[in-house]
Amino acid sequence: MKTVLTITLLATTLLPTALLAHGNKNDGHQEKARTIDYSKAEKHVFGQAADPAKAAQTITVDMSDQMRFTPNRIAARRGEIIRIVVRNKGQLLHELVLGTEGTLNEHAELMKKFPGMEHDEPHMAHVAPGKEQIMGWKFTQAGTFSFGCLIPGHYDAGMKGTITVR
Repeated sequence: MKTVLTITLLATTLLPTALLAHGNKNDGHQEKARTIDYSKAEKHVFGQAADPAKAAQTITVDMSDQMRFTPNRIAARRGEIIRIVVRNKGQLLHELVLGTEGTLNEHAELMKKFPGMEHDEPHMAHVAPGKEQIMGWKFTQAGTFSFGCLIPGHYDAGMKGTITVR
């Protein structure tokens, strides 16, 4: 009985912390403007952060508690800056993380092991329920890239999409 009580107490104490730790602190985090020095943006195989004010096109991506992105397929041109408006239409925290299928799979597995891990990179948008966040991205190579919600359980449930860059 003492063990059950201890487990219950730990679960009720730690679970809310784990759920909130991935950037859902309800402190306006998702509403703050990002301060990014685009001249020093890290280059990835899937591109680099770019000023969304200089975007050639805007794409709005909605996220839902049905663990889906709408649209889940995006087309872009190599070298073009895209403004991505990421809107959370659900009641749960969701995120949109850009990458390759391999990097997203690795990151999703890491998130399962460390669900409270926090990070804020220009290729990630953590969006509270009913909020939106704007990302600017320049795809520097042609190819097929990916995006997904890496909050534990969401990616495995199908919350992923593809970006085709020509």
